[in-house]
Amino acid sequence: MADKVLSNARKTFIDSVTKPVIKQLLDDLLEDKVLNDEETDSVTEENSTRAEQARCIIDMVRKKGSKASEKMIARVQERDPGVYHKMGLAPRQPAQMSPSSPQLSRQEEHQVSSDLIPSTKDFKKDILQRKGSEIYPPMDKSGRKRLALLINNVEFDDKTMLRRGAEKDEENVERLLRDLGYDVVKHRNLSGQEMDEAVKAFSKREEHLLSDSVFVVMMSHGVLGAIMGVHYKEGDPNRDIFHINNIFTHLNTENCKALINKPKVILIQACRGGKDGYVWVSDEVPGSSLDLGFESDSIRREHKEKDFISLLSCTPDTVSYRDPKLGTFFVQRIMEIFNTNACYDHIEELFRKVMGRFEDFPRQMPTKDRATLTKHFYLFPGL
Repeated sequence: MADKVLSNARKTFIDSVTKPVIKQLLDDLLEDKVLNDEETDSVTEENSTRAEQARCIIDMVRKKGSKASEKMIARVQERDPGVYHKMGLAPRQPAQMSPSSPQLSRQEEHQVSSDLIPSTKDFKKDILQRKGSEIYPPMDKSGRKRLALLINNVEFDDKTMLRRGAEKDEENVERLLRDLGYDVVKHRNLSGQEMDEAVKAFSKREEHLLSDSVFVVMMSHGVLGAIMGVHYKEGDPNRDIFHINNIFTHLNTENCKALINKPKVILIQACRGGKDGYVWVSDEVPGSSLDLGFESDSIRREHKEKDFISLLSCTPDTVSYRDPKLGTFFVQRIMEIFNTNACYDHIEELFRKVMGRFEDFPRQMPTKDRATLTKHFYLFPGL
């Protein structure tokens, strides 16, 4: 029954719906003859805060029964798809999964969207009005030039290191970034030196002056602190690697002034050590390790490195897993979470939800690293 559905989603609706959407819903429900003039007036006149108005309208409608509740659910979907999905009202979209991959709870699986849900103008306006000082200011879509860098190593000189399924990851990530409004600078099958040159060249792009943020996504085999180039060979003293630290160096305040005070999001799909998995292909070469000997310095005190956040596919010394057909579990979960929740969650909450997908999968746990964001970063997809 629809009234029971509204009862179960009541708290989420009260916490999430914005005041402009409440006003639109009142007009809609009046037009649908769910509420009369006196009832719609009482919602705003007798309740001063947004939460009180939200509580009043949902309680008033659900008490009218299933038909009235069905009409309200349809109007919520029309007016704010983000809240609609957050309430768990969307039709079930089963994620493609393999028997041993990280599982979704029934509630989470019910809410997964296969396409990126856009933010609403009302949500953006409301949250910027309420929390504007706590949010990185978004540039207007008509004048900005967002860029993202995507590097994916699939084929290596050592044929046994072929990353089957990595093309699927590349396809998914590129689609997500473009849907989020980023022009994608894409490279495939680079050496460690070529990766460094690509990141450095990317940091010099003039478009960053007209951008409000940047994404860097790198996918390859890896070891602790580094990503393998396509010429990597186990036992070779001249290891073909790219140090992850170089991403932060090339994009920091000193070397990329165009991105000062703008969020820089780093996604790394690569192993950081550890043993092979069981059935799944592991993005790690057995027996490899790397001690970079990093030392602490005053970079944060001097604000040379600020406004970064990175999400790595696994914790130190462990492996990350890849399905040869569907791609890595890490990218699969990023697609699910961003498609469904980027319309109303900031980046750190999105990362937390990605990590939550792995809670019942003890073989792998993504981890946030070098987070120096001083504000919340909302992507506002579609706006």
